[in-house]
Amino acid sequence: MDNHNSIWQGWSFFLYLCMCGAMCESFRYSMPEEKKSGSLVANVLKDLKVDVKELSARRARLVSKSTKQYFQLDSHSGNVILNEKIDREALCGQKDLCVLVAEIVLEKPLQVHRIEVEIEDVNDNSPQFSQEEFIFEIPEQTQTNARFPLEKAQDSDRGENGVQNYTLSPNDHFGLDVQSRGDSTKYAELVLKKQLDREEQSHFFLTLSAIDGGIPKRTGTAKLTINVLDNNDNAPHFHQSLYKVKLVENSPLDTLVIKVEANDQDLGSNAQISYSFSQVPENVLRSFKLSKHTGELVIAGTIDYEEERNYEINIKATDGGGLSAYCKVMVEVEDTNDNAPEVTLTSLTSPIPEDSPPDTVVALFSVTDQDSGENSRTGCTIEANLPFMLRSVENNYYQLVSQQPLDREKASDYNVTITATDKGSPRLTSRRRICVQISDVNDNAPVFERSIYRMQIQENNIPGLLIGSVHADDLDTEQNAKVAYSLLPGKISDQPASSFVSINSETGNLYAIRSLDYEQIKDFQLSVRAMDNGSPPLSSEVIVQVVIGDKNDNAPFILYPLQNGTSPSNDLVPRGAEAGYLVTKVVAVDRDSGQNSWLSYESS
Repeated sequence: MDNHNSIWQGWSFFLYLCMCGAMCESFRYSMPEEKKSGSLVANVLKDLKVDVKELSARRARLVSKSTKQYFQLDSHSGNVILNEKIDREALCGQKDLCVLVAEIVLEKPLQVHRIEVEIEDVNDNSPQFSQEEFIFEIPEQTQTNARFPLEKAQDSDRGENGVQNYTLSPNDHFGLDVQSRGDSTKYAELVLKKQLDREEQSHFFLTLSAIDGGIPKRTGTAKLTINVLDNNDNAPHFHQSLYKVKLVENSPLDTLVIKVEANDQDLGSNAQISYSFSQVPENVLRSFKLSKHTGELVIAGTIDYEEERNYEINIKATDGGGLSAYCKVMVEVEDTNDNAPEVTLTSLTSPIPEDSPPDTVVALFSVTDQDSGENSRTGCTIEANLPFMLRSVENNYYQLVSQQPLDREKASDYNVTITATDKGSPRLTSRRRICVQISDVNDNAPVFERSIYRMQIQENNIPGLLIGSVHADDLDTEQNAKVAYSLLPGKISDQPASSFVSINSETGNLYAIRSLDYEQIKDFQLSVRAMDNGSPPLSSEVIVQVVIGDKNDNAPFILYPLQNGTSPSNDLVPRGAEAGYLVTKVVAVDRDSGQNSWLSYESS
């Protein structure tokens, strides 16, 4: 991407937001290139008008607007720190202004502040020519004061650190005229000071030096070889001095860009024209090639609107006698929709409690597209049937917010896919998936497996004998689902229930504390409570009915005739009683129950 243009696009949009009242502050800082990683760029506390405590509480973040995260924000001090050493030339090339743009995002309430860091140039590059040697062929009849353009040396540094002067090795025939262009760059022309005579000297070997203005100064050199030619009195002539052409980015290799054409009124070899690049930068040599014989300019590399939007190409036509003419081709690159939107996640709150109210902010993210115009306009959606919605805020930021109550017991997490689509043709889409986990709150009481428990135990049991077990489930999780069991206060035969039965608080096992006697108590019931470990705790209760089983532990007891142990029965039998006469009736009882209480009689 052309960082310079994207920076000013962003700045124009920022000014628009300021006029609308959405954003109204930006801060500008500067630092020299080649600083070590960890260097301090600036402290933003004063500009943001916050202290360190508020900066941390509002979850301040620094979001880069370039593909790399060159800076980071220390929320404990307010310092903006350099992440890695910056090479201004690698970052911005030959652009006069090299600015990195980022945003400081403050939450609760949401504020977005734009910061711009200008990367200042240092003199770390020497001037360079594209070739070690340049060959000129000059006819001997050339008049004095004739001028010959020399290639401009390229210096990756800018301003005073760029090329400031040119010098030529001493000689009698040639000198230099150094001039400034409208953009303050220096260029030099070779000037003929003395008439040439091929018979006297047919070759000159000179050294051209380019000198920058840095401290210390740096120098680059190239050799100038001048061959003196015999008479050739007509130079080539281009049909146009300036060609303008538009080129769609990502055009295939070998696509014809334009064909330049020059003619020469001479004859023979002096009219044979060859074409070549003249004083073109490295990016032109990477992207285009020129046919020496036809003047056809074709694509030789990748044409990317986001990297370079305009090319200025100087072309030289040279005849067989060494005379030359020059033209310029201006190539304007047109954008295509070749960059999908990018979703950058700024913050994510996960897990969130299930009792969070609707409109709770879950995530904050931004959507950007490196294309321009309609191709850079984006829209953003998430899947339907989710308890969340997207809310567009300012400067292409979105919030993911809850739109209905959450229930962890129904869904403990959600995979939310954010889909960003641009408005280009064809439209391009990118997706970003985030996982939102739901944390538990204690909103479910324990539930017993049965509405009432019925248990049985035989009398004369051993104390500590297991009677049975109760169990309750809790739909919550972790401590909210940890259940403890207890007996509720109650009476059994006018005595506390806890003197008859105990319960294990962890397992729900019920134990008989004493030996039970069916003849004293045949059944009883008690209440058990299950309580979870949440805050506040929730509980439920259940009735437990215990039936005591009978054992044959009681002998029969004769009620009649009375057994006082001292006198025999006083029932008398008449002398004349016949056989079958009823003498008396024996009545006995047994305290046991069922078959254990059934009686039979016999005499002895």
